[in-house]
Amino acid sequence: MNCIYFGKCASCTLYDKSYEEQLQHKVNIEKNRFKDLTNIEFDVIKSKDKNFRNRAEFRIWKNFKDKENITINYAMNDFDKNTLEIKSCEIVSEDISNLMPKLLDELQSDETLKYKLFACEFLNSTKGDTLITLIYHKKLEDEWISKAKLLEKKLNIKIIGRSRKQKVVLSKDYIEEELKINNKSFFFEYKEGGFTQPNSYVNVKMIEWVLDKLEVSNKDLCELYCGGGNFTIPLSTKFKNVLATEISKTSIKSALKNCQLNSISNIDFIRMSSEEFVEALEEKREFRRLKDIDLKSYNFSTIFVDPPRAGLDETTRKLVSDFEKIVYISCNPETLHRDLKELTKTHKIDNFALFDQFSYTNHIESAVVLNKF
Repeated sequence: MNCIYFGKCASCTLYDKSYEEQLQHKVNIEKNRFKDLTNIEFDVIKSKDKNFRNRAEFRIWKNFKDKENITINYAMNDFDKNTLEIKSCEIVSEDISNLMPKLLDELQSDETLKYKLFACEFLNSTKGDTLITLIYHKKLEDEWISKAKLLEKKLNIKIIGRSRKQKVVLSKDYIEEELKINNKSFFFEYKEGGFTQPNSYVNVKMIEWVLDKLEVSNKDLCELYCGGGNFTIPLSTKFKNVLATEISKTSIKSALKNCQLNSISNIDFIRMSSEEFVEALEEKREFRRLKDIDLKSYNFSTIFVDPPRAGLDETTRKLVSDFEKIVYISCNPETLHRDLKELTKTHKIDNFALFDQFSYTNHIESAVVLNKF
């Protein structure tokens, strides 16, 4: 990568290696980590070597040359946690990369738009739809709104303004995405503030990998931590019915909307934690949220889990172990290894993949398929 900040900006921690070297470095670490649990060959899915991030956040740094001449720039931390001013970033998508200098010039030229601005967030789809969130240390008044609307139109983007206890949506608070998964189009709305996979290219490869490991079934799928339906909606094509849980209200709303966009009707989304879901299955307590759902009507064969970095808690791990097939997506190999030590007491690891979702960092995404003995 030819980034002039490579090795200085702390967003890329594996800066002393080429793309292939940094990937192999991570693969070797994970093969060694899991060698006590499996000796199967890992599938390794690469990222693009640059312009792969569809989501990015930057601080805004001000230079006070004099009271009449304040300039702003994007900023990240360096490895000593000092401020590093940057003008470009090679890991962001081409759309974000092209937009960054244009947006900065417009903000720099307008006192209302740059005054007390301290952060900027980019959210971009593969369709070129881009949402910018500008974050301020001031209340956003009518003058800011009118000028931001002009900027929105000029750059053909969507803008949200945020300050303490204030969110100003000028047009829409989401972007539109179309993912081509095994040559079939799936449509999504990604809301500002909601979780989205940062690397769209690898995200598609992850979904395709999971689909390839699952046969069409006349039984049902249970999914925990479903988010906005990123996996749920494509996976619904493989099962009779899907029951998916998620604790976030925002994500549940997005998931329901994304079902509508794809004309899918065999998924029920319920807002509850994995612990609450276990209580519901075991009939330990009643939930008003389940008044229209008959849990006993489901004939589950497979469970799909994509937990946060903490992995599965003991209660959820016990639930997962009751299913014939487990598909486990993990963003933290340490907690995945901990959970697999328990799950391999009842299940055999049949497939294992590593996805370079976060290139040039020590992070890597994993996927495991397990089947009951």
